[in-house]
Amino acid sequence: MWWIAFAPSPPPPEPAAAEASLQALSWWALQFSPRVCVQEGCVLLEVSASERLFDGRRALLERLREQAADQEVQAMAAAPTALAALGLLHGMPLPAVPDAGDGPEAPPGLRQLPLVDCPAHQLRATLDALPVFALAAARPFAPTLVRLGCATLGPLRALPRGGISRRFGAGLLRALDQAYGLAPESFDWTVLPEQFRLRLEFLGRIEVAAGLMFGAHRLLRQLKAWLLARQCGATGVVLHWEHDLQRRSEAPSGSLTVRTAEATRDTTHLARLLAEHLDRTPLAAPVVAITLEAIGVEARPDATPSLLPEDQAQGETLQQFIERLSARLGPAKVLRPEALADHRPQRSQAWHQAATSAPARNTAPAFPAALAQQPPWLLRQPMALALLDEAPLLQGPLTLLAGPERIEAGWWDGGDSQAADATARDYFLARSEHAGLVWIYRERKSSEHARQGWFLHGVYG
Repeated sequence: MWWIAFAPSPPPPEPAAAEASLQALSWWALQFSPRVCVQEGCVLLEVSASERLFDGRRALLERLREQAADQEVQAMAAAPTALAALGLLHGMPLPAVPDAGDGPEAPPGLRQLPLVDCPAHQLRATLDALPVFALAAARPFAPTLVRLGCATLGPLRALPRGGISRRFGAGLLRALDQAYGLAPESFDWTVLPEQFRLRLEFLGRIEVAAGLMFGAHRLLRQLKAWLLARQCGATGVVLHWEHDLQRRSEAPSGSLTVRTAEATRDTTHLARLLAEHLDRTPLAAPVVAITLEAIGVEARPDATPSLLPEDQAQGETLQQFIERLSARLGPAKVLRPEALADHRPQRSQAWHQAATSAPARNTAPAFPAALAQQPPWLLRQPMALALLDEAPLLQGPLTLLAGPERIEAGWWDGGDSQAADATARDYFLARSEHAGLVWIYRERKSSEHARQGWFLHGVYG
């Protein structure tokens, strides 16, 4: 077996936040091995069965070292046993984290994470040199052991086993045997919940809705680890908040739902959307706790990365930009067109909210050839044109270039033809010396509700 232990950065002072930080780190580690557990304030994972999947032990170790730098990890250790890896973290002096930039602190993704690696053939010598407090079972007896001359694990192991068991208990002997690989180790493995719903309680009261993002960022980090471990994506999140007990009867708890057009695990994008909405959300009373819930969870396996530079997109995608803009301006202000199967120009397209209607992927849009000659801009209401000897005028005489294109549709709607928007028109392409190319029509005389004369319906660029 081969174990890797992660020592998280100094945890927050509140116990709930520290536990949440360890939980997020353990969920993140599940993408590398199903055997992950939390012990002694650290995260352990057994990677023997995963080495071949990641191109060997050394490649896996370097990959973990690189990616763990972004997970608020302080140091990591690798050893043949779990207690040995934990002992290395607790007992070995760790090197200082070097700076990768000009500032006082390097960016998390650029700094080199301290690593202590213990090969199998050096396990005994390495553990013998560790101080006794590196082993959790020996920590309560460390002052007594030091007075006995057992400042390190080597002299402690050399003591008579019967005397150690009578004076310090059988648990210390069992821990020594497990650390040196002489006894099996067993742990309670981390199991992901089927649904993501986590609660975070604040130490104080939050008066402004934008202040909820401080706790939301922590919960979103756990959501990302959960989605990575399950190889899923979420189409939205729901942020619930609870008011304090004194005001809860006056102001019920509130919630905010944020949705995306496609499943994603980009929690940075979800955080932007939440922040945009919270900036405009008034709180009826101070908030003492929040709960984050994932909705619309779908399977989303990782795509194979491309080596081509043009395929390595930087920044947010178009859909993410649309969703962020919709959150800032309002969903009704950012629209997306959709072609409809109708020959009437005023009925050939519809507009939907762009944030919740993603276009079909890898498919060319259906665009009838008959619409290729129609203008890109249509008037909301056709404008009646002046006539000169029954010829249409628009800032001067018009020259008919093409037509007529006869469009007769809407008669199947039934009822009042005018209310059903029945169309029976002859369209022409015309040129104006001042207005350029325009699209005009005249109602057919056979139409029951035909208006006499010519009308301007569209203009070209």
